Amino acid sequence: MKKIDSKPTGVRVGLLGLGTIGSGVAKILLTESARLEQRTNIRLVLQKVCAKRISKNLGVRVPARLLTDDPFELVRDPSVDIVVELFGGLHPAKELLLEAIQCGKHVVTANKALLAEQGEAIFLEAARRLRHVGFEASVCGGIPIIQTIQNGLVANNISNILGIVNGTCNFILSSMSQGSLTFADALGQAQAKGFAEKNPALDLEGLDSAHKLAILARLAFRSRIRFESIAVEGIRDIAEADIAYARSLGYMIKLLAIGKKQKDGLELRVHPTLLPLDHPLSGVQGVYNAVFIHGDLTGDLLFYGRGAGTFPTASAIMSDLVDISKKISGGDASKNQALGFSKKLKVYPSDDIVTKYYLRFQVADKPGVLGRLALALGKNNISILSVHQKESHDPQSVPVIVLTYEAKESDLRKALKAIDAGRDVSKKTIVLRVEK
Repeated sequence: MKKIDSKPTGVRVGLLGLGTIGSGVAKILLTESARLEQRTNIRLVLQKVCAKRISKNLGVRVPARLLTDDPFELVRDPSVDIVVELFGGLHPAKELLLEAIQCGKHVVTANKALLAEQGEAIFLEAARRLRHVGFEASVCGGIPIIQTIQNGLVANNISNILGIVNGTCNFILSSMSQGSLTFADALGQAQAKGFAEKNPALDLEGLDSAHKLAILARLAFRSRIRFESIAVEGIRDIAEADIAYARSLGYMIKLLAIGKKQKDGLELRVHPTLLPLDHPLSGVQGVYNAVFIHGDLTGDLLFYGRGAGTFPTASAIMSDLVDISKKISGGDASKNQALGFSKKLKVYPSDDIVTKYYLRFQVADKPGVLGRLALALGKNNISILSVHQKESHDPQSVPVIVLTYEAKESDLRKALKAIDAGRDVSKKTIVLRVEK
């Protein structure tokens, strides 16, 4: 590594992408380098930038001499030490990162989809070539959860992860709860405030949360994770009535990313979940993220903060840049703890999951209906914890809320198939899981 002067170590950064996050990274590198150098004895230099588009809110001018429109020119440039990939998507991001590693560079990325779905190839190539991969910004923006799991909790056996890791969905559910809004109105509010994309499918269907869970589970459980093995449900079917019913029963509804280590495998799932009102995650509102972890040495831990945005995410990128720079300036060529895990723990199929359930039936208001519901559930090994019948102006569609004891998912599906086919049921049953 070349020295710019006799004291600080000079590390030259190539930046792929100058959008929302990239603009924040560029601004910090161009305006805050002296402060960072004073704190770390590392001089981070913005060496080259490739941008498909340039954020209008950059707030700082990138010198024209640093700009290129060829991303492969940037990753092959011998004057670049670390490549920061902020293009997003699977391609050409994957090819660019692999090329950068093969050219001897260390890499940093915020690309959760790429790491969750194609990360194994990147991690293995980095391990082979003794390069570092930084990805703090891929999960929960400004919350330093990646390095905490890799380093701060390295002595722990982590058994549970519960995460609110998507700010868009948390804002929508919080708005429905606090303002008695419909799902459509809450989504519209999120889009108007810039908290939801024009096409928010990845967020609403739970896929963004599943990408982040795959990364967290890889680190926490030290196992290769196949993204397709994660059971995923989104929040589109949540009605304001469910929010109100859950609260009346002492619960808050949150979209949770759940990872649990069992004796012979893992539970990995993303879905709307009822949490007790006194659970630490129940109080996480708006666009904020939080991750709740249980380690055998530390006990319960809660990490909370902004999960997205220009500067929270740029902060995580800078953390990786400084961390990698310190390692390479000290001659540390050891591989990241995230690289090259050989074991691949079994992930339980969703049918084998055992949990408690919230069920909302829409049934005719006439004698015998509740008995038939209870009989169908009982025939499939599902015990009822409580039943709550709500008032309705339509005698053909009365809401009945059932909370169950722990039951197997496959048994519940069999029961609901029979129940929903009955003539007394007017709509498909709403199913939500309940966490302790």
